[in-house]
This record gives sequence, structure tokens and C-alpha cells, in this order.
Amino acid sequence: MSSVSLSAPDAAKLDNDLRRTELPADINIPDNYVDYTLKNVKPLPPVTWNNWWKELNYLSLAILTVTPSIALYGAFTTKLRWETAIFATFYYFITGFGITAGYHRLWAHRSYNASKPLQYFLAAVGAGAVEGSIKWWSRGHRAHHRYTDTDLDPYNSHRGLLWSHIGWMIVKPRRKPGVADVSDLSKNEVVRWQHRWYVSLILLMGFGVPTVIPGLLWGDWRGGYVYAAAARLVFVHHSTFCVNSLAHWLGDAPFDDKHTPRDHVVTAVVTLGEGYHNFHHQFPSDFRNAIRWYQYDPTKWFIAVCSWFGLASHLKTFPDNEVKKGQLTMQLKRLRETQEGLIWPQETTDLPVISWQSFQEQSQKRPLILVAGYIHDVSTFIEEHPGGRHLLVKNIGKDASAAFFGGIYDHSNAAHNLLSMMRVGILHGGAPHGLDDKAVPPSQRLRVARHNELSSPYSSTAMSDGEGMLG
Repeated sequence: MSSVSLSAPDAAKLDNDLRRTELPADINIPDNYVDYTLKNVKPLPPVTWNNWWKELNYLSLAILTVTPSIALYGAFTTKLRWETAIFATFYYFITGFGITAGYHRLWAHRSYNASKPLQYFLAAVGAGAVEGSIKWWSRGHRAHHRYTDTDLDPYNSHRGLLWSHIGWMIVKPRRKPGVADVSDLSKNEVVRWQHRWYVSLILLMGFGVPTVIPGLLWGDWRGGYVYAAAARLVFVHHSTFCVNSLAHWLGDAPFDDKHTPRDHVVTAVVTLGEGYHNFHHQFPSDFRNAIRWYQYDPTKWFIAVCSWFGLASHLKTFPDNEVKKGQLTMQLKRLRETQEGLIWPQETTDLPVISWQSFQEQSQKRPLILVAGYIHDVSTFIEEHPGGRHLLVKNIGKDASAAFFGGIYDHSNAAHNLLSMMRVGILHGGAPHGLDDKAVPPSQRLRVARHNELSSPYSSTAMSDGEGMLG
């Protein structure tokens, strides 16, 4: 065996080259990278009727039009055998898992560890989905997560449903996707293997295997090519594309509404479980998309089964406490929106302070009743009082706190809330019967408060009856 020695300068150059290739692509980007790039890097000219034909990505266009054409023509000219239908569905799931469990959750997000056999399997069947190599796909997807909904996001949903679904592949991007590091994938031998043999793997796994298996096992060569290869590939494509489009358009945002990702069962069914996308964008390192046992996420189940057989390990899950914080934040936000649509009593600081003598004098002119230190004008409610007007009339000019809070009738929360809307003043000296805790209407005791409101000692939202306050 012969050896080759390097001179000192050559060795130093090789060492520097190796160090350079190992450096993350985003290690030296400025803190204001997004703003700087959008302001200083000019995008390509817009697509117009005069230049549109120059701006098409003809390779992607061919793949996304020729394959559906073959499938459509074949569907009208080729009988679908039940064996082929079952195999095509099975192979749809297998190649789909190559993208969802492999490209997406394993390599793009590193949400679990996979054994070498599982990695090679996912890399091979993922190539059968014909969506680019692992390295190319993951680089774009990491940019999508880092720059979601900006012009540095290759699938920017703000450009429309059609663009995020398929347009970004057919039309040359106006901007290069934002920088995203894939140096970890460059070191992965399985990723390098797939990248090197990608075209061969497409032909083998995308068209060869799904044609040969039906042909050899039950003699349906044509059906295998039409249904298990071409038609299956169309379904896998648009299933994956829906993660970029439908999952940013249909559904709700139970964890965060800062960006467009949404959760919806329909999208989950269409995308092999990737439809709980709001959760995924909040907790991208979690190997799950669906966190409830009843939610449809076959990719999660596939990874779990692999772990049971020792093929996968270190399945990452985000702390349940933090997941619940995200849910609570959105629940409070919705409650706050409901709360701000309601009419509330005047703030205590806006009410006039009235002496007992003035309260007595004014009660001669209008029906004023004192409850828990607040003076209430009940003129609009005397005839509506369920207990009869006489119970209100006899307490005009008096303190009815004891009667209101159980002496005659322990009034409901609704009655307490309604009474607070009749406040017209505060008795000088406060609540003489020690009913401070009952001065706050039930609807306000757990009122949702913003942080700046909590810091103010004058805000009624900062008051609590001891049960606790949400903020």
C-alpha cells in the first residue's frame, strides 16, 4: 500500500477547506439579516405577459404536468385491478412516509434518531416521491420555518394559495430563499449517498419498483405503471404540497396566531398527519404533529412503531407544560377579544365620591341604594325587580348590602353583574360592612388583564377575590 504525503502549505490549505465546509452557513449573518436582505438585495423583476415564458422552471413544469397527463390518459385506457389498487395505496403511504417521516421530521427537523437501515429505507422511498434530494428539500424547508410568511420564505403563503401550493416550483423565485444551514446533512453519509444517486433512485423507486411488482406478481405491468407509479406520484406530490398551502389556510390556530400555519383534520388526512401545522410550527422539533390519541397522524404512528422495533430512538417531544402555555395563551386571547366586546361598569376612579349626607339628599329625588360601598341608581330596574318593587323602594336611601348578600336573598352572579352597571358613585369612607371582596362583580373577578393593566393599582382588572386572576 502506498501513501501520499502533502507539503505543509498544501496540508494547511486542505485543513482550511475542511474547516470552511464544516462551518454552518448562517454563522456569520448579521442580527438584522432579514431586514437588511429585503432592503438591499433586489429581487428579480416581476413576471409579466412579456417575460413569463422566460421565468418558468421547465424541469418542474414537466414533472408536474407530464406525470398527471400519463395518469389521466392511463385511467381512461387501463383497467384498474384490485390488487394494483391496494398496492398503489400501500406504495403511496410508503413513499409518503419517505417525505413526512424521513425528509421532514428526521432530516429537516431532527426530531428523532434513525438507525442506518431505516435511514437508507427512508432515503430510497423518499426519492420515489420525486420531490428533490434530502439536502435540497431540507434546505428549503428550514428556510420556510426560519422566515415563515416573509419574502425569504420559499413557500410564502402571503403570495396566495396557488403560489404556496405549486407556483413557487413552476415560476423561478423572485428572491433566493433566506440562508439556512444544512451542514449537518452534508456530513451524513446516507444524505450524501442519496444526493449522489438521486436520479437513479427516482427511476428505480419512482417508476421501476411500482411497475415491476404488479407486473411480476399478478401480470399487471401497464396498471402498475399507470396507477402505482404515475397516479400514485401525483397524489404524493399534491399531498405534500398541501402542507405548504392548505395547512397555512384552512383551520384554526390553537397554539399561536402570529403566523399563518393552521390545524385542521382535513389537512391532516390529506397529508399523512402533517395537517396539525400550527402545533408543528410552534414545536418543530417534536416528532409528533398530533398530540391527542384520536388525532390522525400516521407519520407519528410509523415513527413510534419503528422505535418499538429498535429502528428509531430519542423521539423528541416538547414539554407538555410549555405546550399547555401556548394553548392557554390563545384561549386567553380569545377571551380577551370577547371581553372587549362587552360593556363594563365604570372604573372606580371615574365615579364621584359622595358623602352620606349627600347620598341621603339625592335619594329624595331619585331611587338610590347603597350596596357594598357603591351607590346605585335603580330607577330603570324598580319595575323589573323579580322580588317586587317594594323590596327596592324600602331600601332607597339605605344600605342594602346585608339584604343583597343573603339577608333577604343571596343574589346570583348575574344579579351582581347587573347591579354593578347601575353604579353612579362611591360612598365616602368605603364599604362600612367589610364587604370589600364582594364589591367586585363576579364577571370581573377573573377578568383577563394585560401586563400593563396588572401593574396599575387603579385598574379594576387587577382586583381579585382570592380565587386567582388570569393575565
